[in-house]
Amino acid sequence: MPAYKDTKTNTWYVKTYIKTWDGANKSTTKRGFATKREATKWEADLKAKSTASMDVKLETFVEMYFNDKRGELKAKSIRNKKYMIERHIIPFFGQKKMKDITPAEIVEWQNQMKAKGYAETYLRMVQNQITALFTHATKIYSLNDNPCKRVKKMGKANANRIDFWTKEEYDTFISTFDKEDKYYCLFEVLFWSGLRIGELLALTSNDIDFKNMQIKVSKTYSRYDKKDDISTPKTETSERVVDIPEFLGMELESYINRLYKYPKNERIFMIGNKAVENMMKSHIEKAGVKKIRVHDLRHSHACRS
Repeated sequence: MPAYKDTKTNTWYVKTYIKTWDGANKSTTKRGFATKREATKWEADLKAKSTASMDVKLETFVEMYFNDKRGELKAKSIRNKKYMIERHIIPFFGQKKMKDITPAEIVEWQNQMKAKGYAETYLRMVQNQITALFTHATKIYSLNDNPCKRVKKMGKANANRIDFWTKEEYDTFISTFDKEDKYYCLFEVLFWSGLRIGELLALTSNDIDFKNMQIKVSKTYSRYDKKDDISTPKTETSERVVDIPEFLGMELESYINRLYKYPKNERIFMIGNKAVENMMKSHIEKAGVKKIRVHDLRHSHACRS
């Protein structure tokens, strides 16, 4: 159906019919478009969605993809995936129809991405996003040809070089902290337990078994749009019980006792990822040790174990 002008608001609207899953026709109306062109485009995209047509543009398919995945992906994963897709994929492919995107265009896009100087691991993460879109289109919406299958993936799943500290380098770093400082305890846990930063920042007193010297990992912390988010770990295998050395258990217990009458279900490190990163950078400079990331403390733990 054509778009109509609403003379009262000086905007355009569309009233159309789409087929529902049971074959019935459903009336739907959308108002508030600034131009007739925007209104008719919205109608065309809506009809493409309802018929699962791969005539739909990639930008519109992205909406379909996340709608389909809303009960499967965690909020943090959705945020990360959307960021990469909106920043790196939509600007190049957004207005192209899914069925018309070719392997040659994928290669051209890859070359442009490589020229921007991103790390190999980041290139692979971005590649995984476009691959996921076309895999979903093939499996769920019967796209005949997946162009990603015909080209080599860009980037690398793992960096060639793994950065870590030796025990001596870590000792030099941690010596720049006062032992009563919460960051002293925080970095001790990261180095000696191998926890991820999100797992550590989600810890409560209830997660620590001081009798058996164990930490139960069952959640992870992140912060987005000025809001704290506590969710289950990324994978089922991430939920685990970690044995810790007795001295670390004693340091943790001493730290928690200094948090006078602190609720056992509250995070014991009430800070965010960025604060930890900044503190680590500052004390790396003080210690004069080589620069590594917070995540690399896991590598240091693995190499020590």
